[in-house]
Amino acid sequence: MVRSRDDKQAYFAKLKDFIETYPSIFVVNVDNVGSNQMHQIRQALRGKGVILMGKNTMVRRAIRLILADHPDFERFLPLVKGNVGFVFTSADLKEIRDVILANKVAAPAKAGALAPNDIIVPAGNTGMEPGKTSFFQALQVPTKIARGTIEIVSDVHLVIAGDRVDASQATLLNMLNISPFTYGMKIIQIFSEGQLFPASVLDVSEDELVGRFMQGVQTIAAISLAISYPTLASVTHSLVNTYKRVLAVALETDYTFPEVEALKDRLANPEAYAAAAPAADAGAAAGGAAAKEEKPAEEEEESDDDLGFGLFFFAKLPH
Repeated sequence: MVRSRDDKQAYFAKLKDFIETYPSIFVVNVDNVGSNQMHQIRQALRGKGVILMGKNTMVRRAIRLILADHPDFERFLPLVKGNVGFVFTSADLKEIRDVILANKVAAPAKAGALAPNDIIVPAGNTGMEPGKTSFFQALQVPTKIARGTIEIVSDVHLVIAGDRVDASQATLLNMLNISPFTYGMKIIQIFSEGQLFPASVLDVSEDELVGRFMQGVQTIAAISLAISYPTLASVTHSLVNTYKRVLAVALETDYTFPEVEALKDRLANPEAYAAAAPAADAGAAAGGAAAKEEKPAEEEEESDDDLGFGLFFFAKLPH
């Protein structure tokens, strides 16, 4: 009894040490993971993380003992159920995720087992004698006799993912030497710096994160401008809009200041600016094709129209 108590205390101390040493924890399901496969995963994680297994009751009790110092782990408690293990790490989460998921072992089909994926029996020669044709027919697998052996005519979707494999299907797969299942650790959740999230979050790219952040900033700016409530996201737009209003007032009145004098001069003397534009274009296009010489008059009219439209549109911006 004393030894059992000592073992528990040692386990509690180890768990507390891991929690305080490593900022991230992978909660993994270890169903059908054998001891040899577990050893291989431990070796692959050496120097990058450590695996801790233990009875769920011990894990929950150990976590409750540290809640006073680590209150964030209260959200971790509901994950401690079923056949789970824990991978503690301070390395890059994507790298550890890939190491955990890369170690898989092929396994034959077992009657009564849930299929983790679709099972397809491929077309081709089985090498079996014709006497077993009735077995294939019972499973609705199309066959023919070719060179004295049974040949499957086309691919057959034998088992759908999530369905249970029955005895006949398991027998057929074993006869064909097909090991359709792969077993390994499955990541349930990742607990990092007090936050819980699924492994799929690790696939979100930095560009996508920046895009979503900028979309949020734009939304906040739009709402802030609509309700006239200044925020860091909208203050730049507010300043620009206010300056536009000041320019519009100055253009409509006798009030002036250095920044608006050039605009007033353009409105008062549009011919001077319109004449300068074709001259500059002619100097830049000297030696060009004859077709270009026919366009200055049209460009002058377009320049006048654009100039007038742009200024008055600028001055009449909605308040």
